[in-house]
Amino acid sequence: MPLTLGLIGSGAIRTALARLAVAAGLDVVLGNSRGPETLSELVDTLGSHARAATPAEAAQAGDLVVVTVPLTALDRLPADALNGKIVLDTGNYHPQRDGQTAELDNDEITSSGLLQRQQETGHPLDLLGYDAVDIGMLADSWRSEPNNPVYVEPYRGVAPEGLEPKEWWVWSLEDPGTPVGAAQVRELVASAERGLVASAERGPSRAGLLPAGLTL
Repeated sequence: MPLTLGLIGSGAIRTALARLAVAAGLDVVLGNSRGPETLSELVDTLGSHARAATPAEAAQAGDLVVVTVPLTALDRLPADALNGKIVLDTGNYHPQRDGQTAELDNDEITSSGLLQRQQETGHPLDLLGYDAVDIGMLADSWRSEPNNPVYVEPYRGVAPEGLEPKEWWVWSLEDPGTPVGAAQVRELVASAERGLVASAERGPSRAGLLPAGLTL
């Protein structure tokens, strides 16, 4: 019987992981705050190994559960259903999107630490084709937060020249990206600096969004 991946949230990360999971032979159960009916189109493209559900149902069904939600949605997660599960957290702190959180601004905790308050989290597995790189304890997860070297940028492909902003955005969603080796990831993680998410010197966090000079 294949493993089941529960996916809670929306957006490009959820969609990419769902496709990878189905291609790897896993069953996928997707849930979001807007209801199963809003996922019908995506489920249809994924085929018979995918179904839509509520967030709690996705958590209960998943052998592995991916939480890919904004920081502001953490308090709406089905904590009871996630307890005891292996949880993969893709969340990052974007204060320009999520609003300021004093604990994060003061480096008292990480965004994954906030999620852990609701349930025990585990370690990700490599079933989806990803290598695993140990960057330390959960308290060290700031090293992969926005504006740090390992976040998003190393995995981007090279965009065609001359794209308008909206064309670049479409390209970035469709581009498969560039694999980055474990040794390079370790180097990038080691060069991280604390506090860059909300750093006034660096300006608003743009990592994972448009490159400098492009606006929609």
